Amino acid sequence: MKLLDNKLTVAVRLALSLGALVATGTVFAQDASSSDQANPQSAKKLETVTVTGSRIRSADIETAQPVATITQADIQKTGLVSVGDILQNLTVAGQPTFSKASVLLANAEEGGQYVNLYNLGEQRVLVLVNGKRWMTSLAGFTDMSTIPAALIDHIDVLKDGASAVYGSDAVSGVVNIILKDHYNGAEFSGSVGQNQKGDGTQQAYSFTVGSTGDKSSVVFSASYNKTDPVWANERDITNYTYGPNHIVDGLSATGPWGRFRTVDPTTGVQSGPTYVLNHTGSWNGIGTGADSTQIGNYHSGVTTDDRFNPSEQMMAQFGSELKSIFTQASYNLNDYVTFKATGMYSERNSTTQTAGYPLNSLSQPNFPIYISPQSYYNPLPGQSLFFTRRTVELPRISNESAKSYHFDAGFEGAFDVGSHTWNWDTGFDYNKFDVSSVGNGNLNLFNLKKALGPSFMDTDGVVKCGAAGAIIANCVPFNILGGPSASNAAALNYINALEQSNQQSLTKDYTANITGGLFDIPWGAGTLSFAAGYEHRQISGYSNPDELASAGYTTDLAAKPTTGKYHTDEVYVEFNIPVLKDLPGARELSFDVASRYSHYNNFGSTTNSKYSFLWKPIDDLIVRGTFAHGFRAPTLDDTFGGGSQSFDYYTDPCDARFGELSNPTVAAACKAAGLSPTFRQVDNTGKPISGPDTQGNTPFNTGVGNASLQPEYSLSRTAGLVYSPSYAPGLDFTLDFYKIQVRNVITALSADQVLDFCYVYSIQSYCNSFSRDPVNQQVINLNRGNVNLGSLSTSGYTFGVNYHLPEFSFGKFTVTLDTNYLKNFIQTPQPGSPSQDLVGQFGLPHFRANLGVDWQLGDWGATWGMRYYGAYKDECWDATECNQPNYNNSSWAYGPGANRKGAIVYNDAQVRYQLPWNGSIAVGARDIFDKHPPTVYVPTGASTGHVDPTLDLGRYFYVQYNQKF
Repeated sequence: MKLLDNKLTVAVRLALSLGALVATGTVFAQDASSSDQANPQSAKKLETVTVTGSRIRSADIETAQPVATITQADIQKTGLVSVGDILQNLTVAGQPTFSKASVLLANAEEGGQYVNLYNLGEQRVLVLVNGKRWMTSLAGFTDMSTIPAALIDHIDVLKDGASAVYGSDAVSGVVNIILKDHYNGAEFSGSVGQNQKGDGTQQAYSFTVGSTGDKSSVVFSASYNKTDPVWANERDITNYTYGPNHIVDGLSATGPWGRFRTVDPTTGVQSGPTYVLNHTGSWNGIGTGADSTQIGNYHSGVTTDDRFNPSEQMMAQFGSELKSIFTQASYNLNDYVTFKATGMYSERNSTTQTAGYPLNSLSQPNFPIYISPQSYYNPLPGQSLFFTRRTVELPRISNESAKSYHFDAGFEGAFDVGSHTWNWDTGFDYNKFDVSSVGNGNLNLFNLKKALGPSFMDTDGVVKCGAAGAIIANCVPFNILGGPSASNAAALNYINALEQSNQQSLTKDYTANITGGLFDIPWGAGTLSFAAGYEHRQISGYSNPDELASAGYTTDLAAKPTTGKYHTDEVYVEFNIPVLKDLPGARELSFDVASRYSHYNNFGSTTNSKYSFLWKPIDDLIVRGTFAHGFRAPTLDDTFGGGSQSFDYYTDPCDARFGELSNPTVAAACKAAGLSPTFRQVDNTGKPISGPDTQGNTPFNTGVGNASLQPEYSLSRTAGLVYSPSYAPGLDFTLDFYKIQVRNVITALSADQVLDFCYVYSIQSYCNSFSRDPVNQQVINLNRGNVNLGSLSTSGYTFGVNYHLPEFSFGKFTVTLDTNYLKNFIQTPQPGSPSQDLVGQFGLPHFRANLGVDWQLGDWGATWGMRYYGAYKDECWDATECNQPNYNNSSWAYGPGANRKGAIVYNDAQVRYQLPWNGSIAVGARDIFDKHPPTVYVPTGASTGHVDPTLDLGRYFYVQYNQKF
């Protein structure tokens, strides 16, 4: 691996000869220490820091931008061991696209954890580690689970756009994770926790050792994290699709017992009644089937006992294991130049399990499979049979290994220009994200076709493929209609598809930066400072799905390979301009201006600027504000994605029960399409669906890349106050307004969106994106891909209080409050189409807050925290679960009527003690009062049950131990 290529060599030479080029590196916020201050061996010690959101080094850490800081001590008080879970506690964190409950999603992001600020999407959050871009997947997601929490010194969260400073992706904010640095001694930490039900056990262990000398420093750390799965059938709230109040409605129509109709194999037309094998047991899949070769052992039609509850075989939350090593070193070449390097490797292994595949003859429409008229197990010899059955004997298991490689190296230093100190750095960053998946439980259709083909009972009493005298070698017949009680290991192994796929995302980043003071303002306002720099970034990647699955010869979703690359060259400049200082009504007034020019070889160029101000009318009060343009470049997946099949969950707007026929526009459009007012969307038994958002019967086409995509563009505005009254030392108030608008949104359309844009908003281009079956009028051949479409806009207020009370004889107290009020969240599907304000719906409550009280007395300490999740509107199930029956709104897609779900509060507590031998122990509990999330009927992102996947499933206990040497 040749990391220091010609570009890096040129940059190093420029840096050393010209002394130019700035600190992108370590970024801090609301913390007066930086690596330069903490390190007595810095090349040239300066009492300045670089604050997240700016490139300019300054002695003043007060910032015009809203920044939240989470320290290692804060992390330990939560009892959480995953960075993703820690950041999900932020009040501005929205619903994740992928969560621990997303066990049904089959892609490289499954198994990871991500942060979604302001509900604007994970790809619109820039994640930095030590101020440098971290690795992403092909789709632009940064997996936070690859970063061990034990290695973190603190996390800065910039709650504002910053593309002018950092480039693409910094639309809704920036998360900057600062790892431990310049360590002397050694430290071990361990944590073990478990849900009260005995599952979901989490373990985290780490060991850190380091040494700092006069000219050098080195730190090494290794960590191990493990989280056990939570099985859906252990809790009523996750064991049933629509919750324990609607068990039967949530059962899958495809059960484990054989079902068939006669079929013409030439035309595919089915005829005659639906036959289901007689069996004992119910919808839990446990029972014994009758002799499937005898037609008298079947009944007509699907009963409740013939159905199946898929959650019986599924994880509610997947398990994972993370191993990582990290090292960082620095060496002072002389008084003015320091060499620094960082290396990190982490490996995340995760396993997900979902129910056996809901198989039928047209699982792959282009490769139909029928039971042969000559099959030994055919109850109607001489006739081809269209079959349906869930292969519960083969639950679908996916094992994913995500390996993260990071390396950075560079030089930094300082020199004087007149009376001002300038700092520079130049370096190279290397990030590689390798994901490999191995799965089983889907079916090999080549083998299945032979296993259901002609077969006979041989003279040795064994059923064999083929015919007497013409046996098909290496083939095992499968009695698919006999249910799980008739299966044997040899047949299951024969039809089981063992699949392998891999994906890689690779980024090489070359940077050169410089910052310093230009001149002093003549009237004593301060020093006009600047930062400038250059960045060259190369991004490449590929995705290789399983070859057999990609060709459409397994029951897995057929995906096509992806490969692509692009590069960008960027330059930026930033100025901090002090205007007034130490005057009545203006203790301080300054402005910051930044601009960045980015040229991408695939779509062209873009320039984005940011303007901010900071005004202190009095010593106790800061008034601040920002105005920023931002952008997000299309990802490799957006542009080059091969696309894949998807059996989407959707609700047909024309469905007489769960659709939107109460809307006159929809009713008219459905009538024009030839549908009757009594039309019903059907499940795979041909019966009307029993609930909204039901999985379709035929695959849709999704996610095909679009080489013509353009960047998304954003406009962010913030305005706020910071009040620290001198009459109450230790008390701080913050209040910030935010408004973020994103246009030209890169959108992977959902099936519901395509149908709604057609029927609700009458956009003809979307009506052309699907068709209907000429016989039963069901939606078929729906295509949905990536487009620049419409806009997003959100606004609200954040309010915070931090009060370090005066010390009492009974201890020190600190009270913290962090709240977010979401004013609106507006989605405009397409320019000119009606806008939808979704605030107040699931995942977008008006209010969210965290309240904490911390106590410390000598070696003892304790923390009590309260997490508040505001009320929201849910879909009515029926008149008995509809407390707002008259609610109707143009932005409410689930009306008429709504069911308001009240706010929920979780309480957490921890008690800790500092031991005499430089150790500490803490015990705690999350969700002390064992609150359970309510069942929700709109889509939640959870694969089992309809509950909020971000909420606790019940009481959780943990113990932590830390030992310093």
